[in-house]
Amino acid sequence: QVQLVESGGGLVQAGGSLRLSCAASGRTFSSYDMGWFRQAPGKEREFVAAISRSGGSTYYTDSVKGRFAISRDNAKNAVYLQMNSLKPEDTAVYYCAAARDTIYFRRVGEYDYWGQGTQVTVSS
Repeated sequence: QVQLVESGGGLVQAGGSLRLSCAASGRTFSSYDMGWFRQAPGKEREFVAAISRSGGSTYYTDSVKGRFAISRDNAKNAVYLQMNSLKPEDTAVYYCAAARDTIYFRRVGEYDYWGQGTQVTVSS
């Protein structure tokens, strides 16, 4: 069992930055691939970024490449999403998720545990 708690969301102007954090419970955090997803009102939840268990591989959706960076600290049971050059279309609830074993990092259904989400609002 893994419990995930996101933090770091808020209101920011376009062009600004935010850093999301996800704290995980349990002693097996390093056994999980981790992902960030987001969901805007009226839209489906979509993949944003993922990182492998060791942190050696990262994946991004095209719309955030070059602006967002995912990282993890297995010693602290945490995963992060640094978001730069934010745009109004980045506005959404952002969710942290953990997958026990997957190669399909972009698929919502591959993740076993989810956080409660944190709101990110980017004003124009």
